Amino acid sequence: MRVRYRDTDVSLLGRLMRSEAVGEGKFGMQLVGNVVVNRVVTSCDTFKNINNIYDAVFQKGQFEGTQTPLFSARATEKEKQMALNVIKYWRADPAYDALYFQNPGKGKNCKTNFWGVFAGRWKNHCFYDPENPEKCGL
Repeated sequence: MRVRYRDTDVSLLGRLMRSEAVGEGKFGMQLVGNVVVNRVVTSCDTFKNINNIYDAVFQKGQFEGTQTPLFSARATEKEKQMALNVIKYWRADPAYDALYFQNPGKGKNCKTNFWGVFAGRWKNHCFYDPENPEKCGL
């Protein structure tokens, strides 16, 4: 298990994954979840006071998806299972060590740097690793 969690965290993460990346399919949604869990795990300055999924999801100014109707709806069993997998063990590139992602828009290029180093792209989402992942405990 990568982080401690409660049942409400599983649902919350599933809702965020859906609201941020439903158009990216299961893999894209899990990549978004991977970033959230990385923020709980990391010891980097920006996230050192983020100790649980709730705090990561609601960190001020971080996830636009929390303001959408997709986030407001209950998580489905499938979304909760994907979220639980991410919480327990699931990680993959390009979000393996990523702490940020951005959707620059369909057909637009990813920035080389965006609060970190460009790690890769999945469909419309660009993922960014910290400058020194090993120093952040990832």
